[in-house]
Amino acid sequence: MARSKNIAALHAPVVAASTAAVLVAAALGGCGEDAAPRVTSAPGAPSPALRPTASPLCEPLRSQVTGRVRTPAATELSGLVASRRQRRVLWTHNDSGDSARVLAVTPAGRLLAEVALAGAENVDWEDIAVGPRPGGGDALYVGDIGDNDAVRGEVAVLRVDEPRVPAGGGLRASAPATRLALRYADGARDAEALLVDPFTGALVVVTKSFDGIAGVYVAERPVAGATTVLRRRGRLSLGGGDAVTAGDVSADGRTVALRTYGRVVVWQRRSGEPLAATLRRRPCVARRDLFGEGQGEALALTAGGRGFLTVSEGRRPPIRRHAPAGRVGAQ
Repeated sequence: MARSKNIAALHAPVVAASTAAVLVAAALGGCGEDAAPRVTSAPGAPSPALRPTASPLCEPLRSQVTGRVRTPAATELSGLVASRRQRRVLWTHNDSGDSARVLAVTPAGRLLAEVALAGAENVDWEDIAVGPRPGGGDALYVGDIGDNDAVRGEVAVLRVDEPRVPAGGGLRASAPATRLALRYADGARDAEALLVDPFTGALVVVTKSFDGIAGVYVAERPVAGATTVLRRRGRLSLGGGDAVTAGDVSADGRTVALRTYGRVVVWQRRSGEPLAATLRRRPCVARRDLFGEGQGEALALTAGGRGFLTVSEGRRPPIRRHAPAGRVGAQ
């Protein structure tokens, strides 16, 4: 379960850290927008490239509220992802304390489906992703990766074939989930961001820490029925007080984004590049302050990575779409 946080109190140290990071970015030829996090490599990894990325998400952004999640089932939404095969379908879920279920909603917030994950448990669900399904097609990957006190011997990602949602909604169903058990090579960690490589199915977990340092951990080939080791492949330096709360990869695999309580950092992935290698390069920072949204722990990229959606915790939370001016409705 995510601890309650005073978002306004977090804002001050992040602003101070951002100022220093901008100077670093400028000196190294970085993006220049807001705070560009410094990126360091894991031991033995190649040095990160310092060339700036070019993403439309780092142009000036406009935001609009597309609707509010109206179902009483949504109480503490902690993950969000856009379906890649079903138009205008967003998958989401609650944090710990809820049953093991995922919800499908429209961008306007209308409930389309409630799907129980048979045989699963919601210990501390923190993020959701779409990725390749063994045998073809898409699966939902739910990250049961929260661990506030860093005491869990293993965490898990739950994989379930993406359910087909009727056009009129109203689906209430149950679907079997496959549990992919994970263990950190260097001890328990708290995390809220899960990425799934759309090409290889590798799982990437980015840890959460309020000291501003996030670890990038990878499980290349997780299998059911065994515990797969998460190995550290890099670190992100975000500045004191900032913490990663969600992430996503666009459907075409080219755009990678992580969010914190107040901002979104973005990478443009190179052809054939592992996700961990992408995260070792310098990102740009989306020109949108998210602190005003309240406690935000969810992010979904649009299909082409030219926009992103966010939703905060609480009852009837608004869904917001963020995109460059003139492209608010862009995919």
